[in-house]
Amino acid sequence: MPLRHGDVLLISRLKGTLVSRELDHIEVETAGGVVYEIQIPLSILERLPRPPAPDFEIRTLQVVREDSVTLYGFMEPFERELFSRLLGASGVGPKVALAMLSTYSARRLAQALAEKDVNALKQVSGVGKKTAERIVLELADRVEDLALGAPGPAGAESGDGPGAQEAVAALVALGYSFVDADAAVRGALTQGEPESTDELVRRALAKR
Repeated sequence: MPLRHGDVLLISRLKGTLVSRELDHIEVETAGGVVYEIQIPLSILERLPRPPAPDFEIRTLQVVREDSVTLYGFMEPFERELFSRLLGASGVGPKVALAMLSTYSARRLAQALAEKDVNALKQVSGVGKKTAERIVLELADRVEDLALGAPGPAGAESGDGPGAQEAVAALVALGYSFVDADAAVRGALTQGEPESTDELVRRALAKR
């Protein structure tokens, strides 16, 4: 059942048919015929079925502002909880929080925060050194429980670094499926650390 906040009905989960899947958002049509647009981090894209997909369910966090109401979607409660805690840091809005979860998997990000890894956070688009330092100062202790209980072994999810995520996104934009793009990028990474995302994309394309 949806949660209620003041006079706004908060949607915590949606179930229906996945009718559209893009790099940064999906559309879900409920049994009542209402289609919801949900913003998603790139790190969950590979776990989404190919549309149209009936009996699809996604956990959501609804952000209400004066001029907009936006849904953000996650496959696991862990991911939604981490996103919610990110929003609790000074200067971190949905755009930055989503960028962080698009750059790293939820497991990797929680560990980076708990370990106060400023350098890792600086790799996120829109996060500079001062912002990264403030985020770890405010959140390191508050996400320690998430880092300790983070699901999945290392490397189980796509998005182990910003270069890899950007390379996968570039290949998907060229028409490759996410699965093929992710496999190509992982294969390219076995050749060693690339000097740039462009080099990683070229390596991945050479393997196709």
